[in-house]
Amino acid sequence: MAFTVQDHYFRKAKKEHYLARAIYKLEEIQKRFKVLKPGDRVLDLGAAPGSWIQLASATVGGAGLVVGIDLKPIEHGFPKYVKTLQGDIFDQDFIEAALGDHVPFNAVISDMAPSTSGIKVADSARSALLFERALEVALWALVPGGCFLAKLFHGSDFHRLLAQVKQHFAQTKVVRPEATRKQSKEIYILAMNRKK
Repeated sequence: MAFTVQDHYFRKAKKEHYLARAIYKLEEIQKRFKVLKPGDRVLDLGAAPGSWIQLASATVGGAGLVVGIDLKPIEHGFPKYVKTLQGDIFDQDFIEAALGDHVPFNAVISDMAPSTSGIKVADSARSALLFERALEVALWALVPGGCFLAKLFHGSDFHRLLAQVKQHFAQTKVVRPEATRKQSKEIYILAMNRKK
C-alpha cells in the first residue's frame, strides 16, 4: 500500500521511537504467551523496517542473538548481537549460507505480508505462500521445543495451514492482536513447543 494510515498505533510508535506500528502486535503476543525469553536466538523473517527486531533484541538481551532477513535493506543502528541480512527467503541456498553459522534458533517469527492488490483471493493466496515458506524455514532452523509465530491473511488456505503447523508443534493458537487494523484480514498463528 502506498499510503500509511496514521492511526493511534502509528502515532504511538513515532512517539516511542519504534520503526513501525507492527511492534505493538508482537508486544501483545509476547505479553500473553512469552514467545521470546532472555538469551534466546531469534530469526525474524520479513523484518524490515525492524520494529520486531527492536522488541526481540530488547527481550533476548546481550546473551541472545537476533537475525533479521528481508528483501529490503534494514537500516537502523541495532545492538551488536543483532545481524540483519538482505535476501530472498525463497532462495534456500541463500538461507543456508546466511544462517548456517547461526542455527539452531529458539524462535522463528514472521510478519511477512505480500504487496496487496486489493483482490482478496489473490492477496490471501500470496500470504499463504509466504506463511508456508516461513514454516519451512522454521522447521529447518528451530530447536526441539522452539516457537514459531507468523502472520497470515485469513482465507481458504487457513485450515490446511493450521493443520500443517499442528503436525509439528505441541500447541497452537490463533491470535488477532488489538493493534491489527479493523478492516484487516490478518491473523497470527502461534505454534509452541516444536516436536522432536
